[in-house]
Amino acid sequence: MRIALESPNQPDVIALINELDAYQKPLYPAESHHGIDLGALSQPNVLFAVARSTDGQAIACGAIVLEVEYGEVKRMYTLPSFRGRGIARQVLGLLESESRARGCRDFVLETGYLQPEAIALYARCGYERRGPFGSYTEDPNSVFMAKRGLAGASR
Repeated sequence: MRIALESPNQPDVIALINELDAYQKPLYPAESHHGIDLGALSQPNVLFAVARSTDGQAIACGAIVLEVEYGEVKRMYTLPSFRGRGIARQVLGLLESESRARGCRDFVLETGYLQPEAIALYARCGYERRGPFGSYTEDPNSVFMAKRGLAGASR
């Protein structure tokens, strides 16, 4: 497996993002969807990572949007047949490391309460629950988490 920063604008990566959307959209009402589109993922302040299998298939992805005060984790997804192997943790670790190299020290995210596996992953990686941040507001469907400073860096 190989994990690297890549453009999200590739057919196999777009298919991965579409699969994420197909998974999430039925879980929550439209007003609780906080994903970002392909155009936003291609902005210069976004780091986008792709994990590829040994045969080159895109099997997982994730992004961090670098804001002035923090990096926001977005678009984390692993194909179901590749889950349970630590791939998402490695994708997140690369994104955090690359973000720290660019001066980002604090990380935040919003995920849905119906995604316990994602919440558990983030908790294992040092994220703790917090209230809304940025333009987010309280939402019963949302779980907000943060990881502060170098003490919370991935191991």
